Amino acid sequence: MERLAMNELVAWKDSAYRKPLIMKGVRQVGKTWLLKEFGRRFYENTAYFNFDENPEYRDFFATTKDVRRIIPNLAMAGGQEIQPGRTLLIFDEIQDCPEVLNALKYFHENAPEYHVACAGSLLGIALAKPSSFPVGKVDFLHLYPMGFHEFLMATGGEHLAAYLDQVDEIVPLPDAFFHPLAEKLKMYYITGGMPEVVGRWAASQSVGEVQTTLMNIITAYERDFMKHPAPREYPKIARVWNSMPSQLARENKRFLYNVVKEGARAREYEDAVEWLVQAALVYKVFRISAPGLPLSAYEDLSAFKLYLADVGVLRRLSRLDPSAFREGNRLFTEFKGALTENFVLQSLLPQLDAVPYYWARLNPSYEVDFVLQCANDIIPIEVKSDTNIKSRSLKKYAEMFAAETKLRVRFSLNNLRVDDDVLNIPLFMADHAVRLMGIVVSQMREDS
Repeated sequence: MERLAMNELVAWKDSAYRKPLIMKGVRQVGKTWLLKEFGRRFYENTAYFNFDENPEYRDFFATTKDVRRIIPNLAMAGGQEIQPGRTLLIFDEIQDCPEVLNALKYFHENAPEYHVACAGSLLGIALAKPSSFPVGKVDFLHLYPMGFHEFLMATGGEHLAAYLDQVDEIVPLPDAFFHPLAEKLKMYYITGGMPEVVGRWAASQSVGEVQTTLMNIITAYERDFMKHPAPREYPKIARVWNSMPSQLARENKRFLYNVVKEGARAREYEDAVEWLVQAALVYKVFRISAPGLPLSAYEDLSAFKLYLADVGVLRRLSRLDPSAFREGNRLFTEFKGALTENFVLQSLLPQLDAVPYYWARLNPSYEVDFVLQCANDIIPIEVKSDTNIKSRSLKKYAEMFAAETKLRVRFSLNNLRVDDDVLNIPLFMADHAVRLMGIVVSQMREDS
């Protein structure tokens, strides 16, 4: 498989300002595989140390902070030489090893010539704890599930991926590309982007294998809930997790605590929600009251939506059968288009510096699915799960915030085009959204 994050790793390797790297991301997203593959391709050798399988390695860090003493011990334990700049040093499963995390400061300050990369399960939760890592002494890279573009490259659609890469003007795509891409996208909704699931589909073309593998991943996630330091939080985390399909099946997808449990209040479940966020299992999208710069100044912390990290996991958790694949566009429109909204957010996140927001107002009710900031442009986004593109909320938003709205974006199953100030992006081009927005904004500036 080809992961686009490999390019970021190469840039990290070549950077004059390189620091020890911490790779974050949801469990089973492929962090360990990617680091090992990176080492195989771009270094003379890789020294890999797993602190869960070999907890005795922690002793090397517990007794000293001197990197010049730690390196020889690791070399002897690993049975290979560790050479500056030629060896990739991988520390895996470090979430329960604060002494290893703290040692990264000394690798940066006293031995920057060594290339160190770290990963771990539930690492986001470990890093959220006070004094878990040396601030300013490490680089971060978040690894997301495989996007649709990576899915194409892994499942025989390389020519389709190459075509999308070279689209540099906003004109409708030929049917010869449009229809195969739409069909491939349906399959992506079934598999999602977890590498093991995509690999099983690529190798076997078996929907049964996809179903089984996704359920195994969900079961592993649910076992992780028991790793919360307070055992009483486990059932709360599980209730929030299991409520996700119901939360997203509503017309108004604002997260409601009473959907988790009747009579539930925020103070009872907000820690459970935050655990899922830190574990990278869900993303929290806050509401904004108005589109001003910066958007964070206008966020309403009392209102948010939750989406899962992967559309395939959401489909499996929702018990939506893959047979919907054969029923026209049903897979896109099922339970209020929740899969499609989740897919669009999942596609946008690797292209952005931060999680986007959404805008809503009551009486009468209007809601714009996402609002994001690209440079100094604020762009509202409406997600349509079919070819029906009526957008009363997007229209209302433009009326209320005309001065702030240079460009509006709609994702749908319609072709690529611009209608006045509305850019319609086919759902299968979501991985290219920010680039396409940039093309339109640049053209608008030239025309003004």
